[in-house]
Amino acid sequence: MEVPESRTEQMAPQLRIEGAVMAARRPVERAVPMPAPQVTGHRFLIYKQDPSVTALGVRLVFVPTVVLNGPMDARIRTELSGTAPVARNANGDFIFTANSPQFDCAHTFAVVRETLTMYERHNGGNPIPFAWNVGGNTDRISVFPRAATGANAFYSRTAKALKFLFFTSQGQPASSTVFTCRSLDIVSHEMGHAVLDGLKPGWLAAGNPPQTGGLHESFGDLSAIFLALAQPDQAEALVALTKANLHDKSFLPALAEEFGAALGMPGSLRNADNDLKLSQVGNEVHAISQVFTGAVYDVLADVYAFELARQRRTKDPTVILIEVAAHLCKLLFDAMVASPATAAKYVDVANKMLQISASRGDPAIYRTFIRNRFAVREVTTAATPLRDMMSGLMRMTEADYTGDGRDVTEVEVHDEHSASLRAEQDRSRCCGTMQMPEYQVIDAERLAKRGALDDDDILRPELEELSRAFNK
Repeated sequence: MEVPESRTEQMAPQLRIEGAVMAARRPVERAVPMPAPQVTGHRFLIYKQDPSVTALGVRLVFVPTVVLNGPMDARIRTELSGTAPVARNANGDFIFTANSPQFDCAHTFAVVRETLTMYERHNGGNPIPFAWNVGGNTDRISVFPRAATGANAFYSRTAKALKFLFFTSQGQPASSTVFTCRSLDIVSHEMGHAVLDGLKPGWLAAGNPPQTGGLHESFGDLSAIFLALAQPDQAEALVALTKANLHDKSFLPALAEEFGAALGMPGSLRNADNDLKLSQVGNEVHAISQVFTGAVYDVLADVYAFELARQRRTKDPTVILIEVAAHLCKLLFDAMVASPATAAKYVDVANKMLQISASRGDPAIYRTFIRNRFAVREVTTAATPLRDMMSGLMRMTEADYTGDGRDVTEVEVHDEHSASLRAEQDRSRCCGTMQMPEYQVIDAERLAKRGALDDDDILRPELEELSRAFNK
């Protein structure tokens, strides 16, 4: 597959050629010594979005941590038989020909690392454990950029791994092979599962209500969106493309476009900018997740519109977008952490968002946006009237606006008999993570205890039955 609008030809030679060394130059004479930066890090060449987003293409990123050949650091290891470990060049950077096996290793590692770093920053700079990091265990997560053939990708606690598959659509030439590891959306989504499993290890169990599964899938999609908005070049491109209207068509809400197109889907695998309600999705977790994702995306667009109107004379629209996205990402992160250990519902997270937002002194209109967007999607009751929003008369620039003067921070479930709360989870259309046997068989209480899993944990019920049979 050719690199769309690659920036590689514009780079200095030492960045374009693996192992190249910069020509020696005469040192610059300075009367006063200049302080050297204390940050250790490496440059990586990666796809900044899905490979189909040609306007962004392949660009350099800087990862400000120590990365060894592999790539590998203290938390992440890359595995690709016959290729890994890949070595840094003479400048200490991981820069390889786009779409080569070495590039796939470096790109995938970098996106996994960026996703983990984003959430650790929201965690106060503290490391987030993987689900098996208990009792002093420091085992890394292994990343397999080309794990096997297939149209999927997944996170496995049993394997302590992220595995990205590759496939060629029927009737298509080998040159059109889709490598899921090359999509920032897919890599960040799967790493989102790993991060959330470390934070809420009981949530992946299929025995939870469908909404709990929806939270996991949604967190993956929102990880990709927030990671994109944490990068200034992506945020700037989005603002220019949409004229600062997040509901205008763009690459941001369209997730895994290349993957979706290869499967014959129009546009992308999922669309965060949707209008789905819980009454329209039943108990199918993939669809249920889009309701939550859509609500959060609407809140993002609302808060950005409010802050843009308030700060447009003092800040660049791109800076405002980056700040709004970071604020909302942390709010969601903290709300997830504060929600129940098992059987979490959308209303649990929505209420935590409202309460944490109030405790941080956010403008009241932030909470109005949250209440309205979850209510209109039939997640929660409408604690305050929706008439202004539904009629287009909502005062989007009034910081204290609540609808009726009440700044409510706890709302109720819209329909406690909803299939999304009562039925068994239907994971048939979810990503590979949600279909792993370990999350289908092992109950939520066992998963919530953290710790490594092995095959015997998955087979435990059958092994116990055999033990009883053989003990007669």
